[in-house]
Amino acid sequence: MNRKGENREMVKKHKKLGTFLYHFTAVLLGFVMIYPLLWLIASSFKDNSEIFVNAFSLIPEKWAIAENYQSGWNGVGGVSFGKFIFNTLTVTVIGTVGCVITSLLAAYAFSRIHFKGSKFWFICVMITMMIPNQVMVVPQYIIFKKLGLIDTLASLIAPWFFGGAFFIFLMMQFFRGIPKEMDEAAEIDGCNKMQTLLHILIPMVSPAVVTASIFSFYWIWQDFFQPLIFMTDPDKYTVSLGLKLFLDPESASNYGGMFAMSFVSLIPVIVFFICFQKYLVEGMATSGLKG
Repeated sequence: MNRKGENREMVKKHKKLGTFLYHFTAVLLGFVMIYPLLWLIASSFKDNSEIFVNAFSLIPEKWAIAENYQSGWNGVGGVSFGKFIFNTLTVTVIGTVGCVITSLLAAYAFSRIHFKGSKFWFICVMITMMIPNQVMVVPQYIIFKKLGLIDTLASLIAPWFFGGAFFIFLMMQFFRGIPKEMDEAAEIDGCNKMQTLLHILIPMVSPAVVTASIFSFYWIWQDFFQPLIFMTDPDKYTVSLGLKLFLDPESASNYGGMFAMSFVSLIPVIVFFICFQKYLVEGMATSGLKG
């Protein structure tokens, strides 16, 4: 009996030790992952002369919160950072709405409507996932140049407005998990295909729609390469290009203002994620079970 009791105590101790090590490792890895963000926020509070001299410390010796955030918001070259945020929000919102709607329609067509060559066109769509975005920029630039769209926000919106292969594939998994008897029942009740999609299918695939919205919002918001190629007027710069203006190799760079506005530019992304994280987890978890 004593040995059994001792064994039980040993097992409990090993379980407690394992639980402690697990949580300690998780907290340590979490801190390592979030440290760059903490360093960014701390640097936005420091004076320019202290940022890289006292880089390892997260606590500033000299606080310069008002100076950094005010100088950063005033922008560069007479263009305020608020203008950059407005441009980015315009491109992101319109691009996200267009991307989700067109991806939804394409996914519905591939999964629910049988037409000639549907498998061939679906394969073509999936192949585009293997093409780097940098390769597509060259033909896009030529087309936009002929259309007179260079240096306009439309040139940043158009590439996102016609769906994405990843989102089409994601939504198709949800559509395929819905019994086709639902469509047939809706047709018997007098619904056409568009009414069936709007009133019956879309509410059932809402997790996929929200997941596609979150990812497209992130990707468009942080896009740097396309604005760099298509934009030349600072008044139409997005946030990613606006942050680059704080670094001037010919004069003193405003690192404090850049880090301050970098943190400000993260706020919409963080808020968007917090508001829709439940749907994101549900969409990603369920998409692997359907199809």
